[in-house]
Amino acid sequence: MTHRLGQNPIHRRQFFGTSAAVMGAGIAGLLPTKFLQAESRPAVTNPKATDGDNLHEPNWDEKLTLSVGLKKGDLQGSTDRVLQAAVDYMARIGGGTVKILPGTYTFRNSVFLPSNVRLLGSGPETILTKIASETISLTADSDWYDQEITLEKVAGFRVGDGVVLKTKNPHNGSIDVIKRTLIARSGNRFKLSDGIRKNLWLSGNPTCSSLFPLLTSERTADVVIENITLDGNRKNNTNLNGNYGGAIFLQDCNRFTFKNVEARNYNGDGFSFQICHDVVVDGCHSHDNADLGVHPGSGSQRPVLRNNKLERNRIGIFWCWGVKYGLAEGNTITGNGNYGISIGHNDTDNIMRNNHISESGKVGILFRNASRGKDFWANRNLIEKNIIENSGDDHGIAIDIQGNTKDVQILNNQLRETRAAKKRIGIRIAAEAGKIELTNNTLNGFAQPMIDLRKS
Repeated sequence: MTHRLGQNPIHRRQFFGTSAAVMGAGIAGLLPTKFLQAESRPAVTNPKATDGDNLHEPNWDEKLTLSVGLKKGDLQGSTDRVLQAAVDYMARIGGGTVKILPGTYTFRNSVFLPSNVRLLGSGPETILTKIASETISLTADSDWYDQEITLEKVAGFRVGDGVVLKTKNPHNGSIDVIKRTLIARSGNRFKLSDGIRKNLWLSGNPTCSSLFPLLTSERTADVVIENITLDGNRKNNTNLNGNYGGAIFLQDCNRFTFKNVEARNYNGDGFSFQICHDVVVDGCHSHDNADLGVHPGSGSQRPVLRNNKLERNRIGIFWCWGVKYGLAEGNTITGNGNYGISIGHNDTDNIMRNNHISESGKVGILFRNASRGKDFWANRNLIEKNIIENSGDDHGIAIDIQGNTKDVQILNNQLRETRAAKKRIGIRIAAEAGKIELTNNTLNGFAQPMIDLRKS
């Protein structure tokens, strides 16, 4: 059926599509075009608190702050539970600041952060740490739809503990990792905070470990964490892979900011965030962690890593898979066991500028070789005005560009060896690599300043 309004025919399908678009646009559909352009809209000069408007907010003279302390404060205690109660209270009223007074707080589970909170410590005197980990075998099969496990013995496990369950997948042989909280107990049987959703069969040698991130969050946004020390009690804990944990671990979050946070001694990563966008790590100190100092995880967009000290981790900065449009600037990256910076699988369009990278165990900056895919290399990255010195052992390399990496700019960097030259290399470029721009770089003290295998 066709209806005609003047000379403009509108078909039935077009009418409903047009109507939906107008309703979706709301009053914007009635405004002149110039009002739809952000640069032409009137400036907000006198904001008013309006329900649902989280873009413009008045500058209030006072906002709600809740204090937590060992023996002083609105809430008192020394465990994760008191901090969890504080941030949950803030979440109920829509957000605010939780001030943590000086002291050592020992956790048996993560503190799960909601949106719109600020966690403000008192500097180095505010220490969040964790109990020693235990690992106990399971003694009964649990199917994927179950919500309970049976342990060989209770040992030190308590109701409320954060745990990691591991098992060999019966179908493909991989290792399944499940994070849960113990919420009820009868003898050696514990109820979990959620269903297992994996098969914990005895044939896979399943275990339960008291492992967890100190601070964690999932599918939240707009959180600030400042002036806190996180100590992972590394010597008394087994390793937790950075894809599941760390001193800080985020999953699917937006707009988290860390300022003056010290993440140390975690048997895993210091800072790990997976598929998280616009995360800022500024002026932080990540050191003596077993794995990665800062781990912008797979798919994370626009991370900013600025003015941090990353020392004695396995890798200082690890750009994971598909991390794009990020900035690493002004960082001091020293004494990391393997690499100062590692970048690889589809990590494109990032800038690494004005960093001081020294005493790396193998390579200062590594461009990893992609194992599969048509074009999964770390292309279109800028390496500019960095100092890279004393990289690796006798065969160390300052910058190692592997695989089919292309369209990388390496500009105005100082690469140097103050030790004996040995067999050390300044820049090595793989035979398969594409266009690499090398401009105004200074290379001193190497046995071979440049090895470009593309020419051989």
